[in-house]
Amino acid sequence: MEHSKRTSAALTTACSALLYFHLCGNLLRFILLCKKMAYQKVNADQRAPGHSQYLDNDDLQATALDLEWDMEKELEEPGFDQFQLNSAENQNLENSETADLNLDPIQPATSPKGRFQRLQEESDYVTHYTRSAPKSNPRNFCRLLKIFCTAIILFISGILIGYYSHKNCPSNATSSGTLDLHLYQEILKTIQGEDIKKSFRNLVQLYKSEDDMDISKKIKTQWTSLGLEDVQLVNYSVLLNLPGLSPSSVTLSSSGQCFHPNGQPCSEEARKWSSQDLLYSYAAYSANGILEAEVIDVSYGNADDLKRIKKMKNVTNQIALLKLGKLPLLYKLSLLEKTGFGGVLLYIDPCDLPKTANLSYNTFMVSLNPGGDPSTPGYPSIDGSFRQHRSNLTSLLVQPISASLVAKLISLPKDRTTNGACSPLELPNNEERIVNMKIQTVTKFETVTNVVGYLKGVTFPDRYVIVGSHHHTAHSYNRQEWASSTAVITAFIRALMLRVKRGWRPDRTIVFCSWGGTAFGNIGSYEWGEDFRKVLQRNVVAYISLHSPVRGNSSLHSVASPSLQQLVAEKNKFNCPRRDQCPKTNISSEQIQDDADYFINHLGVPTVRFTYEDIKTLEGPSFLSEALFPKHATKIEEMDPFFNLHETITKLSGEVILQIANEPVLPFNALDIALEVQNSLKGDQTTTPQLLALASRLRESAELFQSDEMRPANDPKERDPMRVRMLNDLLQDMEKSFLVQHAPPGFYRGPKGERT
Repeated sequence: MEHSKRTSAALTTACSALLYFHLCGNLLRFILLCKKMAYQKVNADQRAPGHSQYLDNDDLQATALDLEWDMEKELEEPGFDQFQLNSAENQNLENSETADLNLDPIQPATSPKGRFQRLQEESDYVTHYTRSAPKSNPRNFCRLLKIFCTAIILFISGILIGYYSHKNCPSNATSSGTLDLHLYQEILKTIQGEDIKKSFRNLVQLYKSEDDMDISKKIKTQWTSLGLEDVQLVNYSVLLNLPGLSPSSVTLSSSGQCFHPNGQPCSEEARKWSSQDLLYSYAAYSANGILEAEVIDVSYGNADDLKRIKKMKNVTNQIALLKLGKLPLLYKLSLLEKTGFGGVLLYIDPCDLPKTANLSYNTFMVSLNPGGDPSTPGYPSIDGSFRQHRSNLTSLLVQPISASLVAKLISLPKDRTTNGACSPLELPNNEERIVNMKIQTVTKFETVTNVVGYLKGVTFPDRYVIVGSHHHTAHSYNRQEWASSTAVITAFIRALMLRVKRGWRPDRTIVFCSWGGTAFGNIGSYEWGEDFRKVLQRNVVAYISLHSPVRGNSSLHSVASPSLQQLVAEKNKFNCPRRDQCPKTNISSEQIQDDADYFINHLGVPTVRFTYEDIKTLEGPSFLSEALFPKHATKIEEMDPFFNLHETITKLSGEVILQIANEPVLPFNALDIALEVQNSLKGDQTTTPQLLALASRLRESAELFQSDEMRPANDPKERDPMRVRMLNDLLQDMEKSFLVQHAPPGFYRGPKGERT
């Protein structure tokens, strides 16, 4: 077991170097040339004759993302008229694609002077703006005195009226520049756990009587009633893999005993007892058929174990007994498929779960879909798209089973605890088990619906902060989680719109999304992302996930992209419940496994997610969340009876959303990216001196970038609007330098190739 852990760690580290750090040079050159690139962006935007080609997309208008950047309005901003390029620079930038990159360093800009100060500094100011005094006339002395006195009285009266009007009648619109922590608290204080609980219960009741389309319409109606602008339903016809008419089964060839995936005998009575749970204990997009073969225990299925087993036995068309966890499921299945296995019995070892979780008899569902509609890989499922009818995404027959059924297959006693320690499930090497597994699923095209609404920003309407949740898609699965997720995002919308009705708006546009098709491979978010890839890749600033706010009640767990870890560390200290021991900094950069997947790994968008977990799941990247259990709706209320945890998650996420949407300079940290790279290389024996030297240079460049560019921009006296715009464009694109086009299945661009 220790050897397996070491090999898993080595594999994880190797994937780190393969998938992440060969792109360090891109970010290094990116930071060193950031100033020149920024000026190139400005020149390119100034030369644009009209709107962006992406923002004129008719499909974008259909989904309420018609948020063009009007350069004429941008040119009217204070200080923009003072930004000028000399003739040599203009000639250099006219051809941005072939321009010489060896430009002189651009010095920090000084703040533009006020309009009246500039006029007074002009040498001919007096001659241009003064008039000659009228000739004196003794007859008009009294008249001039009266006019002078009247003017003085009117002037004083105007000052008094203006002062008291401003004092007693506050403005309807709040300037985004004055938005601070006090305003954040004012918006978030209206969020109450009791309101979230009521919304949660209403959604649970809605699930019992409505289908997916009706639930989406209900969410749209609710968001619209709260005042959210232009809420729309975005539909995609996608290929889903659903269970067949009868549940799958596993039969012992030696005794002829037939079992359902939950460990119950194959009988009509057992089928009626939990028919939905039995039907939905399956692997979506698995191969169909019947396979009778020997069961070979491969433990967690890492590469070293498979090599060792292949030397001992003939594994061709055999059935692998595989534990979920340690590594991504798709990666382990790809190894089993290459090794020659024909089937997989997948289970969760009870020793990998917290002591409070008793799931030995529970069935679960997994999806073998890496993301999106399998019939349109890499492009959106819209009218006219070419369709591939792919009934399965692997040649393996994959069947999830409960731990109790595994115990029956290997003939182990029920009580496996010795001296208080849990004994992992293992099939003895000297025993042979022949089983017959039968899998039957159906594929058909169905409609997946996304609910999308937005709150348009006032200063940067073409920059989007996406807030994502998900709604019901799979029968009886995660109904408490989707209701929890939807209740949280609705609570934040309600609090935000109360302030909007009083005249305030964020600087950047906030886009609220409730995704469909999540259980089958994040289909709704993938299709929407592929549909508007160009505009999203250019304009999305950050993604805040509200996917599963409460999975336990032991500890607050935060997952953030490297550039946002500093911001999340500050917010973790915010409003912790009294009974909870607030951790110091429980933050990781593990890859998020939910609808944020497409935005992180295909668009390079910084992402944040706050979740309450149980302590056991925080010890490392367990990947156990790949399993979807059919829990009862009361489970959430058992973990959080007063919904205080939900309230905390809503406020934590809400403050991050507000700060990203309103700060003049995006609260991203380039130095944290460089530190993440260095930390990942430490202790890795495969790391070359060249990689270490490159990581060191990357850190030095990031430090210079923080001090030379970000520090002056965060000073209001040095804040030139156009310079801030250029800097934000650079900060927004930093993590795009680490995108990996061809990664092993289940691994992505994260520094450790991890997903939660």
